[in-house]
This record gives sequence, C-alpha cells and structure tokens, in this order.
Amino acid sequence: MKTLESLQRKISTADDLQSIVKMMKSLAVVNIHQYEDAVLSLADHSQVLAMAMQVLMINLPGVLSTQKPGVPQCLGIVIFGSDQGMCGRFNPQLVEFMNRRLERLYRFQARSEAELKSPTFLAVGSRVGDSLTAAGYEVNQCLSVPCSLGGITPLIQQIVLQLESWRQKSQVDHIWVFHNRPTGGMMSSPTLLQLFPLSYLYLKQLEQKPWPARCRPQVMMDYERLFTAIFQQHFFSGLYRACAESLASENASRLAAMQVAEKNIDERLQTLRVAYQQQRQDAITEELLDIVSGFEALDP
Repeated sequence: MKTLESLQRKISTADDLQSIVKMMKSLAVVNIHQYEDAVLSLADHSQVLAMAMQVLMINLPGVLSTQKPGVPQCLGIVIFGSDQGMCGRFNPQLVEFMNRRLERLYRFQARSEAELKSPTFLAVGSRVGDSLTAAGYEVNQCLSVPCSLGGITPLIQQIVLQLESWRQKSQVDHIWVFHNRPTGGMMSSPTLLQLFPLSYLYLKQLEQKPWPARCRPQVMMDYERLFTAIFQQHFFSGLYRACAESLASENASRLAAMQVAEKNIDERLQTLRVAYQQQRQDAITEELLDIVSGFEALDP
C-alpha cells in the first residue's frame, strides 16, 4: 500500500501544478490583449508625429542634412527583458541578437579605425540584466519591469530622465533600444530601434513620401522649438512602444511555455493514473487470491 500512497501523492502534486499552469495561461492571455491594445493605440499618435516631421522637412529642407548617419563613439543601450522566468528563451535570444549587432558595429569600427567606448547599459528586467552580466557586460542601471499597463508611463519617464542625464554629460552620442516584438501568434523576434539620433533612413523616407493633400501646411512657430517638441514626443513614444511590445512578447512566450508544460503534465498524469490503477488492481487481485487460498485451506 505504500506504493499506492506514493502514487497518490504524485498525482495530487501534478494536479496542483496543472491548476497553477492553467491560471498562468489565463493571466498571460489577458496581459497579451491589454499590451497589444496599447501598441495599437500608439498607431495614430505615431502617424501624427511622422506627418509633423514631414511638415518640418517640407518647410525646412536643411533638417535632413543635419541628421547624416554617423558612427557611434559613445553608445547607450536600453534593453527590455523580464523580471520573471518561465518564458522560454525570451531573454537569451534578445542578448544573442544584441551581441550580433554589436559585433557588426565593432567590425565596422575596426575598418574605419574609429574608437568605440564600452556601451553604457540600462536594463529593464533583472533576468536580462543577469544575462548581460554573464555575457561580460557592465550594467550601469537595472530597473524593474512594470507588472501592469499603468506602470509603463512612470517607467518610461524614469528612463527618459536617465537617458537625458547621459546625453547632458556626453556619456552617449547614440541610443539604441533592444526589445522583443510580437510577430504573430505566440511568436516574437528581437528588434533594434535607434532612438537617438533620429534614423537618417526614416527621415529620408518621410522626405520622399508625397504629402496626402494638395495644399502643403505652413509652420508659424519657431522651427527649433517645433523640432524639439516633435523629438521629445518621438523619444517617449518609441520607448513606450518598445516596452509595451516587450511585455506582450514576454506574456506570449510564457503562454507558449505554459502550453508545453500543460501538455507534459497531462502526459505525466495519464502515466501516473495508469500506474495507480494497475497497482491498485494488483493489490485487489492479491487480496482476492489470499482470501481464496485461505478458504481452500479451511475447506475439509
């Protein structure tokens, strides 16, 4: 009977794990929807920013010439990861992607004989911070991942203040943002956003894009003030989108991991229940045989 009790305990433990996995799946689904909705809500805002930048370049063609692509000398990196586990290769694949991009940059620097200082890192998520440390990088600051949609804005405000401090102290001349972006279903892929300076290719595309109306808008305010205002909105919007997409990707990865775990638990439960039924049947059969043997022994 000791074996039956052991199997019962294992079945009970597996049932508890299955309940936890189902709860985590439900939470992940809810979180995915709210973060994806947040990303979609930025679409109109991003379009308005793009049109505002296009208006500025229409009225001031020299803007593009001041944004020529340059080689980073002091690179600042913001990387969005996770604080929690059970999300597969969410953090490792992001660090591997960042490593490949930095290796390409180092090779280019070697050819151009330019000097590149060690990147300055701001990590969002303790687990991705640990991955960076394990890869040999020094993390200058590590912030916690928000656990709800309402926590994104305070986090981005904190990041903006830190990045502005880096810029004012001339610690960085380029800012890159690495994060995972949803690609459909429960899949995601790492991506890079050049947050500062504005991407030359992005501005070039805006310059070549036709204005949707016959009348071109005029700018009545100071160009420098307008550019500063647009850049600040672009800065905040880019970080907010990166954070929301990272959170959606994290929950999608966790959902995929929980589905695999649920399947494994189901298979384990089935094996345990079959073993329990077999063991129980064997015990019953053995008892019946003992009874029959005892009866036959007493029968004259």
